[in-house]
Amino acid sequence: MKLIDYGVRDDERPYIEEWSKKNNIEVKIVPELLNPETIELAKDYDGVVAYQQLPYESAIFDKMNEFGIHVLSLRNVGVDNVPFDALKKNDIRLTNVPSYSPTAIAEYSVTGLMILLRSMKSMIRKVDKHNFMWAPDIGRELNEMTVGVAGTGRIGQAAIKIYQGFGAKVIAFDKYRNPNIEKQGLYVDTLDELLKESDVVTLHLPSLGAGNTVINKGSIANMKDGAIVVNTGRGDLINTADLNDAVKSGKLLGAVLDVYENEVGIFNSDRTGQELDDKLLSEMIENPKIIVSPHIAFYTTTAVKNMATISLDSMVDELNNGKSDNEIDLG
Repeated sequence: MKLIDYGVRDDERPYIEEWSKKNNIEVKIVPELLNPETIELAKDYDGVVAYQQLPYESAIFDKMNEFGIHVLSLRNVGVDNVPFDALKKNDIRLTNVPSYSPTAIAEYSVTGLMILLRSMKSMIRKVDKHNFMWAPDIGRELNEMTVGVAGTGRIGQAAIKIYQGFGAKVIAFDKYRNPNIEKQGLYVDTLDELLKESDVVTLHLPSLGAGNTVINKGSIANMKDGAIVVNTGRGDLINTADLNDAVKSGKLLGAVLDVYENEVGIFNSDRTGQELDDKLLSEMIENPKIIVSPHIAFYTTTAVKNMATISLDSMVDELNNGKSDNEIDLG
C-alpha cells in the first residue's frame, strides 16, 4: 500500500512520518495543495489524503479515476469545498476527520471571549505604548452572564462544560437534542429564543449553506443590547458587515471571530507590511471590540496529530475493508 498526502504543513509532517514508520506504509508527503497539476504525482499510489480551504476542482477526480485511485481522505471536518458530483461520477469515496479535538475549539471560544470581556486587545496596545492607565478599559465578569450555545455536538457540549465552570448560566439550542444536555434542562425551543435571552452567543453550528446566516441585521435587532457574538464554527454563519455595523453602533458590545466568510486566501498567509484589499476585515482588526484570529481554534498539538493520523487510518480502512467509520455519505 502506498499513500500520498497533500498540503502538508511542517507541523503535520512529524506525525505523518511517525504513522508511516509505525504502520510500515509508504506515505509520500507533498507540501503543495491538491490541484489538477499536482494530482499527477499520485500516479501509482493507492489513496490520496489532503487538506485545503480552496475548492477541489473536478478535474482532480477525473485523473484519480484514470489512475485507479478511488478514495480521498480529508484531514479536516468540512467537505463543502469538495464537488460530490465529481466524486460520484468517478466512483470515489470520501472520508473526513469528524472530531480532532472538540476541547481545543471549545477552550478557544472561551479564551477569545475572556480577552474581549477584559479589554485585553485595547490594554495590550496601550501598554505597548507605555500607557498604563486603567480606564476606560474596565472588564465584565462571565459568571454574571447568560451564555447561549448554538449547536450541541461534540464542540458545543465541551463548551457548555467550560462555561458552566466559570459560573455562567448556560442555555442551548440544537435541532437535534443531546440527551445529556436535555436532562440538564438547558435547551430553549428556538434559535430566536436563544438569541433574545443570551448575553453571549457562541456558534458551534455547521454551515447552513450560502446566504443562510444566523447572525444578520434582522437577528441582531432581536438580541440584547450589549450582547457578544463568538464564532469558532463557520464564517458563513454570520453576515459580517451587519455584525460590524452592530458593534460600531454599540448595539453589540463586541465579537470574537476565529472564522470569517471571506477568509480563504487570507487566513494562514503572511501579509506582514501589506495593506489588505478586504476593507471590512481591516476595519474589524482595528476595532478593539472585535477579536479576529485566523481560524486557529483547532490549532493544538493534539488536534494536528489527530488530523494527520485519523485521516490515514480511515484511508487504510477504506482500502482494506471498502469502508470506514468516517466515510461521508455522498447522497
